[in-house]
Amino acid sequence: MKGLENKRVFITGAASGIGKATALRFWQEGSELILIDIPDLEKTELNHIFPARMTYIQGDITKATTLNSLDFEMKKGVDVVINNAGITRDAQAIKMTDEQWDQVIAINLTAVFKVSRLAGRYLKENANGGTILNAASVVAHNGNFGQSNYVATKAGVIGITKTMAKELGKYGIRVNAIAPGFIATPIIDTMPEKVIDMMKEKSPLKRIGEASEIAAAYAFLASDDAKFITGTCLNVDGGLSF
Repeated sequence: MKGLENKRVFITGAASGIGKATALRFWQEGSELILIDIPDLEKTELNHIFPARMTYIQGDITKATTLNSLDFEMKKGVDVVINNAGITRDAQAIKMTDEQWDQVIAINLTAVFKVSRLAGRYLKENANGGTILNAASVVAHNGNFGQSNYVATKAGVIGITKTMAKELGKYGIRVNAIAPGFIATPIIDTMPEKVIDMMKEKSPLKRIGEASEIAAAYAFLASDDAKFITGTCLNVDGGLSF
C-alpha cells in the first residue's frame, strides 16, 4: 500500500486476533508499531515477531496510566491510530448486569473516544494529517441477540467515526471504521462446530473471514490509496450485512 512506510502506527488490543494480524500487516508495509494490550510482552511473543520498529505498552486502555503512556508516545509522532481493542459480555438485556454493561461500554466505546480525542490533538499538527480507524461490527447495523451492550458500543463507534470525520477533516485527518463479520479469532475457536457452520451459512461466501482480511482493509484505509475516503464504515463481512 502507498504511504505506510515509516509511519508511526498505534494499535490497541494488539496481542491477539485481528489486532495481531493488523500489526503484522503494517509491519510488512514498513510501518513503526506502537502496540497496546494487557498481557505481559513475553506472553504475547510480539517482541519475537517484531524484533525492531515496535514499542509495546502494557496496560488496560480504560486506565489513565495507559492513556498517559499513549500520550507520551504520541508526542514523539503519530500517523495512524487503530482502535481495535474490544470485549464481549453477552446476556439478554433483561438479565444483563450493570457490570456487564459498564465493562463493554468502557472498553469498546469510551476508550475509543478517549484515544481518538488524544490522537486528534496530535494529528492536527501533522502537515499531512493522519488517520484514525475504529473497530465497529456488522451487528451494529441490525442488532444481535444477547448483545445489547456490544451492539450499543459498535453503533456508537460508527457515530463517533462520522462525527470526528466532520470535525477533523479540515486538518487533513481522515476517520473511518471497519465492520467485520464473523472472523476466525481465538473467540471463534471456543464455539461449538454447529454454531460456526451456522455462521458460514449466513454468509453469501459460505465461510468465516480471516483476521488478515480485516488487517488488509485497515491497511487500505490508512494508505494513500484511500486518501479521499473519510466518515465511512466499511463492511468486511462476506456479504453478511445485505
